[in-house]
Amino acid sequence: MFDNREQAGELLSKKLENYKKRGEVVVLGIPRGGVVVASKVAELLKLSLDIVIVKKIGAPHNPELAIGAVAGAKIIYWDNRLCRQLGVQPNEKLKIKNEKLRELAERERLLRGKKNYNNLKNKTVILVDDGVATGATAIAAGKFIKKMAAQKIILAVPVIAKDTLLYIKRYFDEVVFLESPEGFHAVGQFYQEFNQITDDEVRKLL
Repeated sequence: MFDNREQAGELLSKKLENYKKRGEVVVLGIPRGGVVVASKVAELLKLSLDIVIVKKIGAPHNPELAIGAVAGAKIIYWDNRLCRQLGVQPNEKLKIKNEKLRELAERERLLRGKKNYNNLKNKTVILVDDGVATGATAIAAGKFIKKMAAQKIILAVPVIAKDTLLYIKRYFDEVVFLESPEGFHAVGQFYQEFNQITDDEVRKLL
């Protein structure tokens, strides 16, 4: 159990000491909560901080359950196992995909403006979130970062579901985490304080 995202970031940074003050390393946070953790990691390791915008695709009748995610450059990831279990049809996937890509473009404009990701080429990227449940958003973000020609991609999170950890490793060069419990229902259950983070707070951290 973590006190808050800041404390989780401090603890996580200790497991990433090998990357301290390395000019070829960039920290990318996933908004919104992940940016708070990423900000602390970047501050303590003396690394540059940026964000990668990702939109979760929730199940048709359970929006909190991620069945996929979209990221920049029209990256789309589907959890095909979950889609089959829930009977998500191709026409539903197409409708959801188009809607999420529009939402993604709007958030890109809101949080990044015209800033691009050219600085990721040949870099080592530490991708940070406040926790990973199904892994959909992290995988979509990782695919996008790879498309931006990063040399190495490290997923770094305070907590990740044990069953997710088993398969998510194939998408990253390294996975760094503090806790990997079996009884995982929501990221917030592992934090004493888990406030909603606003877009304004994300912009201030940047």
